[in-house]
Amino acid sequence: MNPQEIKAVDRKKIKEMLNQKKDKMKRFLSHCAHCSLCADSCFLYTAHNKDPQYMPSYKVIHSLGKLYRKRGKVDRKFLMKIKGMVWRNCVLCGRCYCPIGIPIPRMIAFTRSICRSQEVYPELDEVSSESWL
Repeated sequence: MNPQEIKAVDRKKIKEMLNQKKDKMKRFLSHCAHCSLCADSCFLYTAHNKDPQYMPSYKVIHSLGKLYRKRGKVDRKFLMKIKGMVWRNCVLCGRCYCPIGIPIPRMIAFTRSICRSQEVYPELDEVSSESWL
C-alpha cells in the first residue's frame, strides 16, 4: 500500500487553509452558472471526446466545492480521489474562459496546495511525458 494512502490527514490544517479564502472561493463556487463555456475553451476536454470529468467547472465543483461542503472533514481517500482531477485533468494553462469571471485556474491551484499540504501529489513515476493526452 502506498504511504500516501496510510497517513492520516491534518483536518485542522485543511480547515485553516479553506477558511483563509472562504469568502472568495465560496462566492466563486456559488456563481457558476453551469453554462459550459469553460469546457469549450479547454483543450483537454476536447482532446478527451468531451468527457465531463475534463470540464473546468466539473473539476472545481467536484474538488474544491466538495472540500468546502465537507468543511475540510475529509480523509486521505478523498484527497487521493481528487488528486487526478486537479493534476492529471488540468494543466493550469489558463485558457478556460468564464463569462462571469470565475478564476478557475486559481481555484484548481488552491485545491492543489491543499492536497500538497497533506503530501498528496503525483509521484514522478505516475507522470508520463504525455500524461495530459
